[in-house]
Amino acid sequence: MAQIPETNDARLTRQRVAEALTEAGYPISPRTLATKATRGGGPPYSLFSGRALYRWGDALEWAQSLTTAPRRSTSEADAQRSAA
Repeated sequence: MAQIPETNDARLTRQRVAEALTEAGYPISPRTLATKATRGGGPPYSLFSGRALYRWGDALEWAQSLTTAPRRSTSEADAQRSAA
């Protein structure tokens, strides 16, 4: 069981950020993060000696931004799209 970092400023490797996000309820694999780093759409990261390092707060904020509001049925999503 992975530990969720205590501070938002913690720097994590791709493997660790995937484990921490999964533990926080946002299941994702390191491979998906690697693909998103290549194609775009993932959390921001920095390079340290050629390795991607993610700031925990940025990764968590990214995951939360992809999460919809609670729904009671799939038709609620259809209604929201129709109204937009």
